[in-house]
Amino acid sequence: MHFVKVDGAGNPNTSAEYLQAVQCLYGVSYAMKFAARAALSQDYVVPPLEGLWWADDPTAFAARRKDEWQWTMMIMVPDFVTSAIYEAARDKTRRKLGSLPETLRLERHDEGLSLQTLHLGSYDDEAPVLADLHHRVMPERGLTFNGPHHEIYLSDPRRTAPARLKTILRQPVRADPASLTRCA
Repeated sequence: MHFVKVDGAGNPNTSAEYLQAVQCLYGVSYAMKFAARAALSQDYVVPPLEGLWWADDPTAFAARRKDEWQWTMMIMVPDFVTSAIYEAARDKTRRKLGSLPETLRLERHDEGLSLQTLHLGSYDDEAPVLADLHHRVMPERGLTFNGPHHEIYLSDPRRTAPARLKTILRQPVRADPASLTRCA
């Protein structure tokens, strides 16, 4: 799938870089939507915000030390949106918002095999679900990590109480070579 993406680091609750990334992604995404409707007579609903999350020290992620987190925030783009439409949308957004993040780009993302679950509740309450996924579910199935943690935000946190937020938690996986030798 194609995504418009921005990379960054730091606490998403306090980072100006994170806020700029999200504003930029929505600005470009809506500009592409309207340009595709005008130029191609094809309309679509702008998909939800998604994020890839990781930390150099994996315990920082599970322990919620958000200042150590790295992220790629992204919004999916239909395949019929051309690079020319993206470039025009980027230029339009730059005129509206000013400077754009240097890492802003349109690119394919292929995650492969993944495990996922729907989390209901605050983002800060995800840790037990992820711990179960990482320490029980994946080992039981002979799987290991194959990329950063992926979240898809189905609710708007500006309009939804934290207890009612819906987030898809996804972890790319691959066969764990250590589990294969244990089975042999």
